[in-house]
Amino acid sequence: MKSGFLGFDASFMLDFVVTALVLIVPALLFSIYQVKFQKNYKLHRALQLILGVVLLVAVVAFEVDTQLVHGGWENIVNKDSTAPRLDEEKLSTVRQVLWVHLIFAVSTPFLWAATIILALKNYSNPPIPGPHSSTHKILAWASTIDITLTSVTGLIFYYFAFIAG
Repeated sequence: MKSGFLGFDASFMLDFVVTALVLIVPALLFSIYQVKFQKNYKLHRALQLILGVVLLVAVVAFEVDTQLVHGGWENIVNKDSTAPRLDEEKLSTVRQVLWVHLIFAVSTPFLWAATIILALKNYSNPPIPGPHSSTHKILAWASTIDITLTSVTGLIFYYFAFIAG
């Protein structure tokens, strides 16, 4: 699909990923609450696996759409070449915002995958605390901070590229 649904003339997949970025942090916080305060390790595991798979599918679909269908994010931003939304100065600002976003967006799947894979290898089924717990907590908090910063910087990118422009 070439048109988005949030009303800012982005692509459908870009709007979908922005929506996911808004929803992921509360879902992640709920998952953390379940494990930390409710001691519901089984639900935490299930939620993390679901979030991981959903985000992986969303990011792959987003990249295919952005790169293969649209030929890059700048083509989405300035769909109408006769009346581009952003001039070169504004595009330069958006590029800078995007670079900051990419620092977190690229590291997040690797960090999250490492956290999940090590947890699957080191925890029993059903999961219970064990020797891997201290390592898992460090990786999990790093992943949480990384995905939160990915979300925040992604929303800032969307704002500068589609709303403020």
